[in-house]
Amino acid sequence: MKARVLSIAGSAAQGSAGIQADLKTFQECDVYGMAAITAIVANNSKTTQGIFIHDKEMVKAQYEAALEHVGVDTIKTGMLFSKELIEEIATWLQDCPTKQIVVDPVMIGKMGSQLLADDAIVVLKEKLIPLATIITPNLHEAGKLLNRKTMIRSVVDMEKAAKELFKLGPSYVLIKGGALKDQAIDVLFDGERFNYYEKPRVRTIHTSGAGCSYSSAIAAELAKGRDMEESVRLAKEFVHAAIRHSLSFGRGVGSTNHAARRNYGVE
Repeated sequence: MKARVLSIAGSAAQGSAGIQADLKTFQECDVYGMAAITAIVANNSKTTQGIFIHDKEMVKAQYEAALEHVGVDTIKTGMLFSKELIEEIATWLQDCPTKQIVVDPVMIGKMGSQLLADDAIVVLKEKLIPLATIITPNLHEAGKLLNRKTMIRSVVDMEKAAKELFKLGPSYVLIKGGALKDQAIDVLFDGERFNYYEKPRVRTIHTSGAGCSYSSAIAAELAKGRDMEESVRLAKEFVHAAIRHSLSFGRGVGSTNHAARRNYGVE
């Protein structure tokens, strides 16, 4: 049977991030992708309201339809926005037939949109992260989860943060170091040892969807039965190629290129 992955996340109208990035990634990673959409993100110059939140019943109906009609091997969560929805999703996942859960603690979009309410962080830490097989925060998100006042600036800082985040209950912590000044290195911690994933830094601003795609690629590889270290390695290759061959449409931050690994290979 083909591996199946469900993403519970927001929809990004411009196609580079969120559910759109997740489904493109699932397709490229050769798994069957499904979506339960939590919100519509549609920032543009013609409206003052760019985020439209779905109610819990609407999200639950999508979730149950996916599980009932297809089934699932891995679940990935992205933009969840509210504490009420996080609490609800955590309740569903406690009884979910799969325990492979990838939590991407999405907080701020590349365009600056706030994608997680301030009062939702505590609930994320207490209710959802303890259920996670792996969490995948970037440096900013790791700092917010730990309530740090200073930025994580080095690999040593990342290691310390990973140890602290592991205490919240996930089986693995992956801290993404794309915002480090001199390196593009990610740190994976399993409670005992660290693994490091490094690729040459790509000098580009066109990285919209990189975080979503990275966590989705991990979810896809786990669904196919790979172990965590191999899943992260393959996901890192996927997202590095997507950034290296990113797309610009002439306005603002462009998109990662989800077909890059297939079209150009990996470095």
